[in-house]
Amino acid sequence: MTFRIKNLFLILFWTLFLSPFFTKSLAQDVISGIVRDQYGSALSGVSVTVKEFPEMGAYSDSAGHYELHLNSSIECTVCATLLGYDQDCRHYSEKSNGKLDFMLDNHSQELDMVVVTGTRTPKPLKDAPIITRVITQKEIQQLDVTNVQELLQAELPGVEFSYSMNQQVSLNMQGFGGNSVLFLIDGERLAGETLDNVDYSRLLLADVSHIEIVKGSASSLYGSNAVGGVVNIITKQKKQPWSLNLNARYGSHNQQCYGGSVGFNLKGFNNMLTAQFVHNDPITLKNSGDIGNVYGFNSFDIKDKFSYSYKDKVKITARAGYFFRERATQELSHERYRDFSGGLKGEYKITPHDDITLSYTFDQYDKSDYSITDKLDVRDYSNVQHTLRGIYSRTFRKKHILTLGGDYMRDYLMSYQFADHGAYYQHTADAFAQFDWNPLKKLNVIAGVRYDYFSSGNLHHVSPKLSLMYKLKHFSLRASYANGFRSPTLKERYMQFDMANIFMIYGNPDLNPETSHNFSLAGEYSHGSYNVTLIGFYNRVRNRITTVWNNEMKGMVYTNMVPLHVTGCDFTASASWKFGLSVRASYVFTKEIIPKGQPEISVTRPHSATFRINYAKEWKKYGFSVMLSGRVLSGVTCDEYTSMTSLDETRKVTYPAYTIWKFGFNQTIMKGLNLNFVLDNLFNYVPDYYYSNTPATTGITFTVGVSVDVDKFFKNKSKSKVSHE
Repeated sequence: MTFRIKNLFLILFWTLFLSPFFTKSLAQDVISGIVRDQYGSALSGVSVTVKEFPEMGAYSDSAGHYELHLNSSIECTVCATLLGYDQDCRHYSEKSNGKLDFMLDNHSQELDMVVVTGTRTPKPLKDAPIITRVITQKEIQQLDVTNVQELLQAELPGVEFSYSMNQQVSLNMQGFGGNSVLFLIDGERLAGETLDNVDYSRLLLADVSHIEIVKGSASSLYGSNAVGGVVNIITKQKKQPWSLNLNARYGSHNQQCYGGSVGFNLKGFNNMLTAQFVHNDPITLKNSGDIGNVYGFNSFDIKDKFSYSYKDKVKITARAGYFFRERATQELSHERYRDFSGGLKGEYKITPHDDITLSYTFDQYDKSDYSITDKLDVRDYSNVQHTLRGIYSRTFRKKHILTLGGDYMRDYLMSYQFADHGAYYQHTADAFAQFDWNPLKKLNVIAGVRYDYFSSGNLHHVSPKLSLMYKLKHFSLRASYANGFRSPTLKERYMQFDMANIFMIYGNPDLNPETSHNFSLAGEYSHGSYNVTLIGFYNRVRNRITTVWNNEMKGMVYTNMVPLHVTGCDFTASASWKFGLSVRASYVFTKEIIPKGQPEISVTRPHSATFRINYAKEWKKYGFSVMLSGRVLSGVTCDEYTSMTSLDETRKVTYPAYTIWKFGFNQTIMKGLNLNFVLDNLFNYVPDYYYSNTPATTGITFTVGVSVDVDKFFKNKSKSKVSHE
């Protein structure tokens, strides 16, 4: 007993005597600090790691604060990393006294953004072999636009929206019309069209994260209608635990826009619900022209996107949406447009190298005529699309990616443009394969092929592509070839429409598909704050589908044209500096060559340019940005047909050049309140004569807007409370 007590006493003695030494050698050093951007704003979700010990790490919280625990007091290198920002690494020693703050520079944020549209393989923008233009959420906010057509015209030279019959909106993007440029929402097609264009008013910006634009053919990935390019609108997915935004906008001509969004992110569950209402009064134009006034309208849009993720292996996404628009085209009769959409997608990471995605989407777009007097709403158009898709991806040696996929779609169309308001449908199926090969660190090669089948006309087509990218230190060279393809639509095959008892328009079941050979060569220089890109492109288009007068049928008939050529160059230069100034200038030259005597004329403006200069400054509780942007479009002289029955009767018409400039001032207060003020058409441009492709403006206009992120006020309040305590 005495021996045990003696041993216990010795153990206790030596423990008390040696504990200071053991404590010092085994103690954990705690490094803490704040991570901010170059404007002084706190950054959350930043990965803070120790270079010498990769297993040690931490993440910054919503206040930018992190806490890193080291096993012992050592000298080391600590790095802060966040996607879209330059990494910041700093030396830590005992002299640091446990404090280490970081500043991340995001001047190269756009180049580091991950894009998917050009390749279906997620890649940083600077590493994508297909030139992709990204318009970020911040740029959308600064430009203060509510729909895609305003945004694309402001940011992309070579893009012009104009009016067609009955003020329906038509697109021209570097010689390609709306039926040759594919618009997607999260990679999914849209149902419905009018005069070969989708309803662009559906493409509101309330829930948009960013927009990816690929010019040139993308048919090997997306099939028909991607002859001239792809515009993919990527919607938001909230990362914060919860969010609530309310916004309003008022402008000239009683333009009103009200919207909001609510979202949550909790234990793998994520939901984002957005709603927006837009009202525009009719506008009476100042001078004579093809258009005397612009119709007023009301529109309402609501969307919900829900997802569930399990252990980074399984992700299920469901979405649903409803859109309604009413145009006051006549005093006693209005036009109504509706869209119902939904979808379900499952993503499964089978192994670290294998992924599979299965999805189903539904989209129904309807048109109707509403009588004010008897309250009748008669539907006379309905396009319904059901689409199934499967994609499998396999990564080899951590750098080569094989992608295999296929789609099936049932396309139904009922239209007032068919005989007796009839209906037609077709089945389409496709299979595609792509290999993303990286034989060298500096070289990336992407090869792909797609097979399409259309039951209407028993049509088959194969679309190949090849893209290469070679990177030097600050310079990248890209080259690509792609085969474009557009199948005749159900309307173009079976139309039988009486144009106000003046003449008939007939479809043609024997139409051939449009095809194109698209070549492009691009050089890009990027270093620090500067980026310069020059692209040369050439397209040879066969069998473009248009209408021509048929004497036997006494009407217009859809037919194929002889080959035409579209060529040109695209130049962009941008720069941004740490003190808050950024500049972007873009210029496009386009030459569309249509042989004389063909039933189509070129109204593509040969020269166009866009400019934007922005200065932003941000402090702890206040920030502002000042923006000046403009677009310049050259005039174009072309032949205009004066007879429907003869392609020889023409006259020279010159559509004048014009320029539109916009000034915007945005303020951010307490990180949660945003105030916008915009003056559009600063130099008060008013056309002498309103052609369909001149801007329908009456001069300088203004808009004011407010956006409140309610959740950020609660976060700021919580931070203040913690600081006070």
